[in-house]
Amino acid sequence: MQDWNPQLYRQFESERTRPARELLERIPHTDVRFATDLGCGPGNSTELLTHAWPNAQITGIDSSEAMLVQARERLPNCHFQQADIRTWQAEQPQQVIYANASLQWLTDHPTLLPHLVNQLAVGGVLAIQMPDNLEEPSHRLMREVAASEKWQGLISPQAADRKRLLTTDRYYDLLIDAGCQVDIWRTTYYHLMADTQGIITWLRATGLRPFLSALDEAQQAAFLHDYHQALIPAYPVRNDGRVLLAFPRLFMVAVKTR
Repeated sequence: MQDWNPQLYRQFESERTRPARELLERIPHTDVRFATDLGCGPGNSTELLTHAWPNAQITGIDSSEAMLVQARERLPNCHFQQADIRTWQAEQPQQVIYANASLQWLTDHPTLLPHLVNQLAVGGVLAIQMPDNLEEPSHRLMREVAASEKWQGLISPQAADRKRLLTTDRYYDLLIDAGCQVDIWRTTYYHLMADTQGIITWLRATGLRPFLSALDEAQQAAFLHDYHQALIPAYPVRNDGRVLLAFPRLFMVAVKTR
């Protein structure tokens, strides 16, 4: 799959940063010395951490070098590292491990979450936010179009198969068993979009990437046309001429107690 496109990702930076800010506000720490931003992207979430804890040593981790280039330009005084979250090891116990809209791309959460908790100091916080939108029309229709006769031979079902999140109960039990006190909640954001084409622009930077990766430029345009036609009846125009994109997200703040 091609590397992430930071410029495309940042077109909706304000909307993407809002849940990151709300996750940060629920972290019960003021004295932080070491913090890590997992899946830091172009540094918009990392910048929030630097404002919250200006004296902390903050590290941004991402698998995309293109994203890290943007993050380093944005925050030259922070340390950024290209690494796989699944195998990342902190150099010292962390007071905060912050993962905003990154862990949903990874599998085996029953192994991953305890691994991350193990990187915390006692009293440290694992803060997670993940999109929980695979059953929303925006994502369901991607799969339906890809599975149509026209596209099923070109788009691998495995390539487009982002794993569903575990149940809220399962996440709670995983973190409790890992020795944490857990605050867990779900929020649905309703993003105002100029039209359904705006939904495509948003998702080309994230959810549409696996569907488009195997297609050439002409095929991508044709697939997006078919997807757009499917979106139009699913997202009716509101009274002000815009459309509402519902975007559910799952939040977890786990404090390591032992």
